Amino acid sequence: MIYDAIVIGAGGLGSAAVFHLATRGARVLALEQFEVPHTRGSSHGHTRIIRLAYWEHSAYVPLLQRAFALWRDLEGVAGESLLVTTGSIDAGPRGSRPIAGALDACRQFDLRHEQLDSGTLGRRFPGYRLPDSLVSVFQPDGGFLRPERCVSAHVNAARDRGAVVRTNERVVSWDVASDSVVVRTKAATYSARRLVVTAGPWAGGVVQTLQPLLSVERQVVMWTTPPRPERFTPDGFPVFYLHDDEGSFYGVPMVDGRGFKIGKYHHRRQIVDPDTVDRVCSADDEAVLRGAIRRYFPDADGPAAALETCLFTNTADEHFVIDVLPDVPAVTIAAGFSGHGFKFCSVVGEILADLALDGGTRHDISLFGLDRLRRVSPRS
Repeated sequence: MIYDAIVIGAGGLGSAAVFHLATRGARVLALEQFEVPHTRGSSHGHTRIIRLAYWEHSAYVPLLQRAFALWRDLEGVAGESLLVTTGSIDAGPRGSRPIAGALDACRQFDLRHEQLDSGTLGRRFPGYRLPDSLVSVFQPDGGFLRPERCVSAHVNAARDRGAVVRTNERVVSWDVASDSVVVRTKAATYSARRLVVTAGPWAGGVVQTLQPLLSVERQVVMWTTPPRPERFTPDGFPVFYLHDDEGSFYGVPMVDGRGFKIGKYHHRRQIVDPDTVDRVCSADDEAVLRGAIRRYFPDADGPAAALETCLFTNTADEHFVIDVLPDVPAVTIAAGFSGHGFKFCSVVGEILADLALDGGTRHDISLFGLDRLRRVSPRS
């Protein structure tokens, strides 16, 4: 049998691609080297932030607006809550890139928002105790996704639409034939008219062109049991991105009994191999996050309930790669989501289906072309 498309990797991006391909009637095969879902890549952690006031680049906002709609559609298909609205806080020094960028996004796309000083923020949301040197942009539509449930919902719905999803089957090679792509695993050989690579931290191993353009980074998040838990509930504590002299932090309120969650972007700047990364969290890992809790969220400074390792796959400019492989139009790639990609999975899945089946997409993905990375140095 020749499939219309084979998808390598069924995490956040791959599961969405399989769903959209199957929804459009394609015969699709997904190959996942682990279970669905799993905790070895970048699509776990119980909660993932979704926010509209995107300071990173204005091109992201229309994609996010579509992503929100698609996540809500998936909730209807799955019959469960996947996206919880809490509002979002972007905090940083006045005039800093995150604040200026968030305000620009809100104004350009007419997003509801307020700019708050630290005192006003703390009175409205008492879990926040930010220094007076920081200001905040509050955007009421932000919130969090439940990533493992999102992955499962996409895969289950894809299977209902005829997709084949094979787990615990690692791809060892692929080649382009005259009219198809041949993919070999340790178990079998498969053929398809199109190949979609959504392999996360393993993308550079699957597509050698990507290898020098991506770096895989060890990331750690922590949950605590707050002494004042009433200050960190979803209805009284917005998700946050916070930038200060100590670095950039992000966090999520208590949900599903997990405690208050916090992480630091580029945690300890450890570049790793995804197959051999140290997944045991240490006192050094906790110390990075404990200091931020004590500075900004002292009422969350309780015992560590859990620490967990995940992986960032970074590009040099920290923008995504979404493109057709140069000189190999049968292969579509999505990689390098640099720690801020999960929220986009629903719309990127739609884009990947467009590229694989139609050769183009109505969405503006000009920011994410592969060629730009050849002009900048890879991350180190």
